[in-house]
Amino acid sequence: MSLQSSAPFLPSWLTWWQRPFPDANTLLLPGRQPALVDTGFVGHAEETAAWARAHARDIDLVVNTHWHSDHVGGNALLQLQGAAIAAGAPEAEAISRRDPGCCAAEYLDQPVAPYTVDVALDDGQVLRLGDADWEVVRTPGHTPGHLALWQPEEGLLVVGDALSDYDVGWVNLALDGPDAATTALVSLKRMADLAPRVILPSHGSIPSDPDAALVGALRRAQRLVDDPDGAVWYGARRILAFALMIRDGIPADAIEPYLHARAWLTDAARLLDVTPEALADELVTTMLRSSAVVLRDGRLHATADHTPVAAETLRVPYPRAWPVMGPR
Repeated sequence: MSLQSSAPFLPSWLTWWQRPFPDANTLLLPGRQPALVDTGFVGHAEETAAWARAHARDIDLVVNTHWHSDHVGGNALLQLQGAAIAAGAPEAEAISRRDPGCCAAEYLDQPVAPYTVDVALDDGQVLRLGDADWEVVRTPGHTPGHLALWQPEEGLLVVGDALSDYDVGWVNLALDGPDAATTALVSLKRMADLAPRVILPSHGSIPSDPDAALVGALRRAQRLVDDPDGAVWYGARRILAFALMIRDGIPADAIEPYLHARAWLTDAARLLDVTPEALADELVTTMLRSSAVVLRDGRLHATADHTPVAAETLRVPYPRAWPVMGPR
């Protein structure tokens, strides 16, 4: 589904592409300095690049709200085609030094093709994207380098995974510390203080009532602060569902060995004070019971709407094997 710039509450100078999982929504800002905000999943990089070319020919700059695989998957291809990449400073620095933890790709077992960051973004920085100026707003929580983009004249706020009309971004208490949920809540309050006219989320549709969306997000985020165990469970469910989406499911007899080998599950089990084996079993059982996962033809599949991914597109190296690259 694509919601184009003809929507009555969007200005004519932008194009919005609403995409199902495993891709994040994509914002195109054509003009004198054509820019793209987020680039979807690596398995759909060719589709992302073709869409951008069809609407704006060349892309000068890609801005990532954060470095998860569903937001940076087209970076490598677009960079090869001449685009520069901009990202929040903490993530930009880690990518520049080729930190093995880049994008949490290996940790989450979510492939990301190697790319470099040309522009490190700081809070309050103003970017010319297309023909308009946008302000960078640091919104850590979902990841430490997560950012939003604010266009004050039109009241447009690109929020990444911080919130949607139905959800808030999961937080990683194991990697980012016990205060990650509180940090995410503070970021949401900062975004609410901007009083945006339009919220552009990375997943789902554009909220018809931005005030109500923010109120709901603040309520959900507070629950993650108040219930750390619930926050861990929430993240685990989201990570497993994504794994099933990008792999066209996982054989039922292979799911427990798959989970036992995952660092994120081991960390979640430690935080919940259970064994990884017990957590894996309960995670699968509860997701089947809730119909978030279904058993079909001997494979477990995520039931959320998603686009298939060709298996061969997942064969990219983990960041620890990314080539070291000098400045472009």
